[in-house]
Amino acid sequence: MEDVTEHRQDASGESKPPGLTFDASVAHPARIYNYWLGGKDNFATDRAAAQEVLDVMPVIAQVARSNRLFLSTAVHYLVAQAGIRQFLDIGTGLPTENNTHEVAQKVAPESRVVYVDNDPIVLSHARALLTSDPRGRCTYVDADARQVEKILTEAAQTLDFSQPVAVMMLGLLHFIPDAEDPYELTRRFMAAVPSGSYLAISHGSSDLKTETQTAGRSYNAHSATPINFRSRQEVTRFFSGLELVPPGVSPLGQWSLGPTGTGSAQLPTYAALARKP
Repeated sequence: MEDVTEHRQDASGESKPPGLTFDASVAHPARIYNYWLGGKDNFATDRAAAQEVLDVMPVIAQVARSNRLFLSTAVHYLVAQAGIRQFLDIGTGLPTENNTHEVAQKVAPESRVVYVDNDPIVLSHARALLTSDPRGRCTYVDADARQVEKILTEAAQTLDFSQPVAVMMLGLLHFIPDAEDPYELTRRFMAAVPSGSYLAISHGSSDLKTETQTAGRSYNAHSATPINFRSRQEVTRFFSGLELVPPGVSPLGQWSLGPTGTGSAQLPTYAALARKP
């Protein structure tokens, strides 16, 4: 099978970062993550890579589950309390329980969601399983997260960018190295949405657990997309110019919109939600 490793241009002329063809012999982040969640949409290579990380850092399965909880908590808040009705979910991953549109449309059936991913398996599953409430809308964009103009152009067929949009980038930005400027990437997406929009991020940490670096090396040895851990200060930079929703940038498992002191473990991932003023 062809291995696409060079930058290409899409129809708009925008440079397309290194992408992935469908190759079951190469582990993919979405399928590794699916294994950690207890899913079955993965291949032997994905399971081997996922298990090797689990052997070094067993808590990673809890990270995966807590990340889904963060998604549902944040989306529920955005719809029920912030009045958001539009979501741009970039790097959506394989469908599981409490997907963005399901949480949003349970509160506001008219909510519109655009999912973005570049894994053929993710897209085929999404189109088959993620069915919108007829009062709202749910669509899919086949693109790498770095194809900003393509994503915005296609998302505009579903979303009204004159109205607030929640940009969801959960478990995504740690796959973009510093050399490709992930901060500029988030800036471009947030520049395209109006005041009152939100940004939600979860990101692997470099300064919470010492075994994270060992686990990261194991992961990178198998995955087609290397992971780049960052510190709390580095993750906070993604929210420059935005108003963080309390408790701000916090360890996953301790991030909560309600009372603290739940006894949750400090997990090696940061999470935060912020509003564009």
